[in-house]
Amino acid sequence: MAKIKLQISYEIKPEKREEYLQLAERMKQHFSGDLKKNYTIYEQKGKKNFFVEEFICSSMEEFEKLEDETTETSEQLINQLETLLKDGKAKYLTLIEI
Repeated sequence: MAKIKLQISYEIKPEKREEYLQLAERMKQHFSGDLKKNYTIYEQKGKKNFFVEEFICSSMEEFEKLEDETTETSEQLINQLETLLKDGKAKYLTLIEI
C-alpha cells in the first residue's frame, strides 16, 4: 500500500520565532503524542524561519481521515499558527508513493 505525505510549508514572522517554537512543541505533542500521527516539523537549512510540517500516512484512507479527525485542540493550534505566518500564507503539497 502506498504511503501518503502531506507537507505544509510556511514562513513565520521573524519577531514571532520564540512564540512559534513554543507552539511547535505543543503541536508535536498534540499530533504525535495525543493523536498518534506520524508528524514532524522541520526548519529549512539556510532559510531561518521557514518551516515544513509533515504528516506521513500509511494509506489513502488514513490520509483522508486527517481532516475528519480534527479536534478542538487541533483547531486552536492551527488558528494560533495562522497569526504567526509571514504574509498569512501556507503551501500544501501531497505526495503519493509509487
